[in-house]
Amino acid sequence: MTKGVNSAPTKALLTPKKASAKDAVNLEKQQVEVSEITTNPNSHITVLLEEAVQALAIKADGIYVDGTFGRGGHSGKILEKLGVNGRLIAFDRDLKAVESSKEVTDPRFSMVHSHFAGMQSELDKMGVSKVDGILLDLGISSPQIDDASRGFSFRYDAPLDMRMDQSNGQTAADYLANATEQHLREVIKNYGEERFAKQIARAIIAERNDGRAITTTGQLAKVVAGAVTRFEPGQNPATRTFQALRIFINQELEELSLTMPQCLALLMPQGRLAVISFHSLEDRIVKQFIRDQANRDDLPANFPVRAADLPQPKLQGVGKAIKPSEKEVKANPRSRSAVLRVAERTSVA
Repeated sequence: MTKGVNSAPTKALLTPKKASAKDAVNLEKQQVEVSEITTNPNSHITVLLEEAVQALAIKADGIYVDGTFGRGGHSGKILEKLGVNGRLIAFDRDLKAVESSKEVTDPRFSMVHSHFAGMQSELDKMGVSKVDGILLDLGISSPQIDDASRGFSFRYDAPLDMRMDQSNGQTAADYLANATEQHLREVIKNYGEERFAKQIARAIIAERNDGRAITTTGQLAKVVAGAVTRFEPGQNPATRTFQALRIFINQELEELSLTMPQCLALLMPQGRLAVISFHSLEDRIVKQFIRDQANRDDLPANFPVRAADLPQPKLQGVGKAIKPSEKEVKANPRSRSAVLRVAERTSVA
């Protein structure tokens, strides 16, 4: 079992369709055409912008954390709502995001080059022990997808990198050059929820053993397309494998699991936590953490204890999960899978 994954995720419900090499090529062309119409490689449409910032219930003189700066959409909106004594501290491990943040000259703003799992230690260095709100916008951004050199997309034939922080760590190509078939199968199955994980892993290892190391996105997509016999209508057969490798290379789920308790420790009473997820694996971690902290009564049924002595919740969920409006999805199709969950810190220590 892959480290950090407790159990194999529930298999996705598919509408099977036989795949062929021609189908995969045609589908890829369609996706490129749609992307060229709906996206600009140099722009990023912030998802759930108004909803996420509103969920933070900004206090004019508060201290806020944007755990995923990206291109600064959420940060800019937070700064609009802060007073002169307010403060915003943003994090991002992507060097291009850090470079983009230099355009923000607001003295209330600080940028930290770090993954959000380092949030508590980095804030401690800055003398910040408590904050009024934390925003996490998980997953991958449009600029990362649309930059061929990053190796996140099967739409381009480019070096197979996939690192969010290109200054350190192994690339996806490095991993594929050394992974065992069993470990690769578990990564694809657990992080991609791919039911053809066994066949895909076997095909990748066979390609490697034949002396054809997989070093580009085009190579990987071709090998996967040859191993997947059925795929979801409208989806490239390599989609789940690319997702799985990206999540594994960047340890996205492990970092999220490490970050949620830090958020709890950092929030002041009535402080807000807002998290935007883009797939079920992320959302499951967020939802379960909020639920566990909101319902801390894990005593056996009918256990004799006074109500006043029961463990009190440290977090309270705020409203129901929020999804993008039809208007937003139409304007930005990549927002369609987004889910925003909000929780508020109680006064319980």
